[in-house]
Amino acid sequence: MKALRYLIPGGLFVVLVGFFIVGLQKDPSVIPSPLIGKPAPQFTLPSLDDPATQVTLAAYAGKPYLLNVWGTWCGGCREEHAVLLEMKRSGAVPIVGLDWKDERAAAQQWLTQLGNPYDVVAFDQEGKAAIDWGVYGAPETFLIGKDGKVLHKQIGIMTMEAWNRDFLPRIAKELGQ
Repeated sequence: MKALRYLIPGGLFVVLVGFFIVGLQKDPSVIPSPLIGKPAPQFTLPSLDDPATQVTLAAYAGKPYLLNVWGTWCGGCREEHAVLLEMKRSGAVPIVGLDWKDERAAAQQWLTQLGNPYDVVAFDQEGKAAIDWGVYGAPETFLIGKDGKVLHKQIGIMTMEAWNRDFLPRIAKELGQ
């Protein structure tokens, strides 16, 4: 009976250590999204460039595209910006920007100074569209397939490694390449 008294806590400790080891081997930027495999949330938001123009995702129906959530207040967004410009130059897919909880003038100045990797930028000043997309924090990048369903979500800074490993193979599959 005394051995059992020590055996149960010891066994629980070993199981807990196993969970920690498995958890430490996972990539923290890959958090499963409940949107994967589901239709991408739609929005109608003013354009960053022209508040009278409305941005919708309907223009991208039938082709894959990226949605990148960013803000000028986000240090990681500045860090990933050069990668987004390179992705844009590749021409693999259109990139839709979702400027989240930002100041319009600051965002416009940012894109003028650093370059604009986006085909269009929706201005989500109140953050309501980002909530529908399940955004945890900027930057986040989503890949949407031809059928309008979310194929992949990258949380955190986009890197060329993540682009090549996680996005390009999915894009090639979508395009039948």
